[in-house]
Amino acid sequence: MPNAEEIVPYRLLAPERPFAPVVFTSAHSGRVYSTDLMAGVRLCPLSLRRSEDCFVDELFDAAPLHGAPLLAANFPRAFCDANREAWELDPAMFSEHLPDWVNTTSSRVNAGLGTIAKVVASGEPIYAVKLAFAEAERRIYTYWRPYHDTLNRLIGDIKERFGYCLVIDCHSMPSGQGKRANSRPVDFVLGDLHGSACASRVTRAAEALLTGKGYLVRRNDPYAGGYITRHYGRPAEDVHVLQIEIARALYMDEARIERLARFSFVRRQIAELVESITLQVHDLIG
Repeated sequence: MPNAEEIVPYRLLAPERPFAPVVFTSAHSGRVYSTDLMAGVRLCPLSLRRSEDCFVDELFDAAPLHGAPLLAANFPRAFCDANREAWELDPAMFSEHLPDWVNTTSSRVNAGLGTIAKVVASGEPIYAVKLAFAEAERRIYTYWRPYHDTLNRLIGDIKERFGYCLVIDCHSMPSGQGKRANSRPVDFVLGDLHGSACASRVTRAAEALLTGKGYLVRRNDPYAGGYITRHYGRPAEDVHVLQIEIARALYMDEARIERLARFSFVRRQIAELVESITLQVHDLIG
């Protein structure tokens, strides 16, 4: 496994010609499990990987071909979550008292899924020992901050050039999420914080394209948007954020963390969604 200093916090796939005022982000598809991050961990890498949005960065990697950058984390969500505030921490995980300014009471912390997660998606504890607060600081300054500094810069550059920016925050969801009694599983969930983080025309356009392909799409249930949606989605300031959750069962074996044979098909359909959004964005929010 690589050493900490060899891990680049993110990958930025930039277009040759940035002609679309859109940024695609994948904060949870990081899969570099370094030796230092594995210190004190009681789970195997496969268990940790089930917390990832596996392969989502690959599903959306057509973005640069359509004039938009794709920002993807390299660091795993289980060790530092870029879709949380910088300092959402569970005091029970640490060997010393946390500073008063740390957010220890959020719903994400209470669920064990703060900036430094306490549990994996299945609910199993990650660590066999308590962490030092210095380790949380190291991860946040080494991974979380560079990711958000870059996202801020991309948004600022696009706003300066076009006057507005659309962020598409790309995620995946476990099988069965949002399934209602006597209905088929949901394929996509579009989160715009119930219309407050993104122009409704954008959400409607994405919904229309996906439903036109035969997918079952739902808005804001059970995912309305995380930190990236809340923090950056400010339509009054000409920054819009739409979170897209895709059901993992559509493209991967969730138990083995492997791509299904239909992965390439789903990837092509996502590429068509990317193309449609980048072509329509000027009419949708311009």
